[in-house]
Amino acid sequence: MQKVEVRFGKWIEAGFNLYKNNFGTLVLASVIALVLSTITIGLLAGPMIAGLVIVTLQLLRREVPKPDAGRVFRGFDYFLNSFLFITVWGIAILIGSFILALFPVIGQLLSLFFLYAAQAFLMFGMYLIVDKQLNFGPASRESIKTVQTNFWPFFGLSAIASIIGSIGAIAFGIGIVLTVPIQACILAVAYQEIFGRTGQPSTPDSASAAEPF
Repeated sequence: MQKVEVRFGKWIEAGFNLYKNNFGTLVLASVIALVLSTITIGLLAGPMIAGLVIVTLQLLRREVPKPDAGRVFRGFDYFLNSFLFITVWGIAILIGSFILALFPVIGQLLSLFFLYAAQAFLMFGMYLIVDKQLNFGPASRESIKTVQTNFWPFFGLSAIASIIGSIGAIAFGIGIVLTVPIQACILAVAYQEIFGRTGQPSTPDSASAAEPF
């Protein structure tokens, strides 16, 4: 597969602009997703994240009619695959991180690197599930295959987006509803430019042609 270019500044700036221009909708959708995920002890985390991804992509593409926060419930259309994506990979990452943390001296660093590397490899999985209707397995493989073409830049982008998305957790977890949508917006911009609407990574020329900005 051809190496995919990672455009840090452009994607992060476009993600912040998308968030700023749709602040109310994204935050309300995030509140709905967080509340339902929490009261079901994570059972609905998959479809709720899928719903937030749907809202974010539709806002990015300026679809008409403009989606409202209630569109987050469309994530239930992808219940099984989104549930498997979050649950299977969540358990695998948790086990891997725990094992690596047992190593003396460098265990914590290895565990942290493993966590961020796994997030990077899977960063487009949920977007492929809801946008291309791929099953859990193929979506995961497609995301991993794409990130492999240029791992370290993708690793950096994923880490930055993840850190931004988790900053809100400092405020007793409540502020996360304000920051998680930023992460979703940055990854949505990256996804749109790389995959467009074809389901396959775009070449640099076709990626520019599909740019929505």
